[in-house]
Amino acid sequence: MAGLEVLLGVVAAVVLIGVLAVRVSVRLGLPSLLLYLGIGVVLGESVLGLQFSDALLTENLGIAALVLILVEGGLTTRWDVVRPSLGVGIALSTVSVVVSIGVVGVCLHLILGLDWRVAFLWGAVLSSTDAAAVFSVLRNVGVSRRLAGALELESGFNDAPVVLAVVLLASGDPFHWWTPAIVVYELAAGGVIGAALGLAGAWALRRAALPSTGLYPLATMSVCVLAFAGGQFAHASGLLATYVCALVLGNSRLPHRGGVLSFAEGTGWLAQIGLFVLLGLYVSPLRLSDAVIPALISGAVLLVLARPLSVVAAALPFRVPWREQAFLSWSGLRGAVPIVLALITLVEGAPTGSQLVDVVFVLVVVLTLLQGTTLPWVAARLRVAEATEMTEVEVDAAPLDELGADLLQVHVPVGSKLRGVYLRELRLPKGATVSLVVRDGKAFTPDLETRLREHDQLLVVTTAEARRATEDRIRAVDRGGRFARWLAITRESGTDEPRAL
Repeated sequence: MAGLEVLLGVVAAVVLIGVLAVRVSVRLGLPSLLLYLGIGVVLGESVLGLQFSDALLTENLGIAALVLILVEGGLTTRWDVVRPSLGVGIALSTVSVVVSIGVVGVCLHLILGLDWRVAFLWGAVLSSTDAAAVFSVLRNVGVSRRLAGALELESGFNDAPVVLAVVLLASGDPFHWWTPAIVVYELAAGGVIGAALGLAGAWALRRAALPSTGLYPLATMSVCVLAFAGGQFAHASGLLATYVCALVLGNSRLPHRGGVLSFAEGTGWLAQIGLFVLLGLYVSPLRLSDAVIPALISGAVLLVLARPLSVVAAALPFRVPWREQAFLSWSGLRGAVPIVLALITLVEGAPTGSQLVDVVFVLVVVLTLLQGTTLPWVAARLRVAEATEMTEVEVDAAPLDELGADLLQVHVPVGSKLRGVYLRELRLPKGATVSLVVRDGKAFTPDLETRLREHDQLLVVTTAEARRATEDRIRAVDRGGRFARWLAITRESGTDEPRAL
């Protein structure tokens, strides 16, 4: 029992320090993952003396944490935000990966003298951007929705093809003519499995009258993790299945959506803290000095040649402006994923596997310091930052099953065009009404002449039939203001009330 008490106490202390590290990192302008890695190093053999060197366990826990991070990223990604960037995002996660592997592999073969297969293996490990780094850093930079959407999709999608490339190169097995077909199958099957489970999960959650609101987040997360397991059992990409499933669920009409997203965000942070602390604990600082030169050479090749060329190859067909291409080149953030991939090569017994882990660790620290701290400055210099980019209105739904109705909670964010709109100008569909407004911590019953302000919270009661039309109308006014066009009849409400498209 004493051992259990110590273990729980250490875990709780690490999590609390990790939570406080987020605030410290914001003040210092440093990505929080560096502080998490530092916590792990302090706990490790060189400082406090905690011995941990199990590569297989670290790899498995790392992939489990990555699954939870992808779940949080998919659930919180708005489809209408990333849809215009879908083509660029897919190209960055496929074409860009191939080009990056090729450029890094050729350069490291010529400069470091690595065997061709080992050089391309290093290129594959370094080609993946990190979902945790992107989701936690990029959303605070303030770039356009197109750029943010492309980078979020890239970080969510590219883990799957990169993992396949690393496993193929690390295994040592010869390549055959059918190898590309297997890769295509694994990616396609993973996407289909994720989409199918996402749609089925959303349908089931809307119809399940669970006895507690706290069960909805658990059920949603479980569906996404089940997608990973299903993809792996089908010899497909479990990571891609996870992200697609979360993306589908996050853009469905989930009950208690706000609670689901809050739970997913908390779980994602916990996974990030645990993953980076674990990786810092695993790496031995005494060996890192020998990895500095190869890491700097690999980082220079990646930043100067591989990433820019891979972005040009992926973005050129979509006529992305050069300023945006330059920002995409600089914002290919690396984090825990390359370290986990390096551990896969070590577990698979690939040559230079142990050296690669150390090199990638040094490289991640250097690139995170260089890119993570300068990303806002680069965005401003390239004039791709949009400080006035508004946050989309938040609409959370809670079903009232016995009444056949839904309760919508709407938060008016800064910059929303709902500001200044009178309730009579909302023109909600028949069957929907604003029952309560919370302003400055005080609640009151509004009337038609109540004018909305930023940070207001609204409680909207609507019939189940009119819910979709009500959400559409609120989002339309949020985007287009009180003069949002009305061009269709609301079929969902069964009335002649018009609806904004």
